[in-house]
Amino acid sequence: MITESTLSFLAGLKSSNDRNWFEQHRKEYQTAYADFFDMAAHLIASVSSFDHSIAMSGLDPKSCIMRINRDIRFSKDKSPYKTNFFVFINREGKKSPYGGYYFSLEPGASFGGAGIYMPEPPALDRVRREIDLHFGEWQSIVSEKKFVSHFPDGVQPSGKLSRPPKGFDASRPALEYLKYKGYFTQRFFSDGEVVSSGFLDGLVDVFKASRPLVDFINRALS
Repeated sequence: MITESTLSFLAGLKSSNDRNWFEQHRKEYQTAYADFFDMAAHLIASVSSFDHSIAMSGLDPKSCIMRINRDIRFSKDKSPYKTNFFVFINREGKKSPYGGYYFSLEPGASFGGAGIYMPEPPALDRVRREIDLHFGEWQSIVSEKKFVSHFPDGVQPSGKLSRPPKGFDASRPALEYLKYKGYFTQRFFSDGEVVSSGFLDGLVDVFKASRPLVDFINRALS
């Protein structure tokens, strides 16, 4: 369960994002990380109960939690740390190309969902072709009542083309989805929700609602 102290640490890191501050608050970081690690372990176990591919992967939370250090080599922003904790639960771990379930913890900006974000071109092409070939099934997934209740904005694109992608013509029924550069769901949570006693169960319900989308994407990538 996420605590107020975890949110407090992340809020402090956002306002003082430098190595001196971080070292002075390393104990708070270790406590906050342990809090998030326990949450990730609980989520992996819960997702494993309804997604066989996750259960078979035997995931360690460390293989799903993103590092807090930023890669600043090619960035104008030289802030050394991310200001959120992020976990991505997918088949074979966060470095694999498969779609999965995610949660980002950040004071005032926490969100979760599922899918695939900015996949490499070969993987993106496979997903597009799966949608094109099985558009009726895709429409059933994204219009299903439980899915819509959790994600009223539907499937989100991580960028979108202005023209049909190479290999697809403008007459395809699925054209608008084929222009997407990624396919994911997203739902935001308040700080009050995140620290509430029933939050983890609610987040797992969000993941369950996304499972047909994840299965569809991963079928294309398998």
